Amino acid sequence: MAKSTIPARAIWALTIILVVFVVDQLTKHLILRADVFNAYECLARTGPCGHVELSSIMDLSMVWNRGFSFGIAQSEGWGRWALFVLQLAVGGLFFAWLLKAKHRITALSLALVVGGALGNLVDRFRFGAVVDFFNFSGPWFGIEFDLPQALRWVEGIFTASWDLDGRLGLGFPYVFNIADAAITVGAILLLVDQFLLHRHE
Repeated sequence: MAKSTIPARAIWALTIILVVFVVDQLTKHLILRADVFNAYECLARTGPCGHVELSSIMDLSMVWNRGFSFGIAQSEGWGRWALFVLQLAVGGLFFAWLLKAKHRITALSLALVVGGALGNLVDRFRFGAVVDFFNFSGPWFGIEFDLPQALRWVEGIFTASWDLDGRLGLGFPYVFNIADAAITVGAILLLVDQFLLHRHE
């Protein structure tokens, strides 16, 4: 019987990819089917995006991201497909690296990145944009700052339009999803693995 050429760490890494992908798509499905978020009208720009306030720290806010992480390079039309192909190519390179990874932490970090990338790629293929909904832009620990009238525009950079009130809270300014979280954690682990642990091969 021929021995498998795929290392054991790659097998469990593939399982992590599957888990990240399934959890990401399941949570997005729940958001898309909930009427309160008005997701499809929001996508077509025929209605407002929905928003559910859960606490002073975390809300659920329907946002369609047509660009990279943090809303960079918003693209539609042909730009949407160019972005899709670019992300697919980068994801493919990371997956090839994963199959050759020699260290468990390298395989783990790459699996998180690839699983998250796959989840967002499916969204981009289906809708032309990625479903984002975790919103931690509310003030953390109740810390808020009054903005002078001349600086009110600054709030618009960090705060959704429905939350503009002339005050800037100490919170995370971006709306994200499970895939984004997996990519971010994976990228941080990869940096630690490659640079702090001196693994440059």
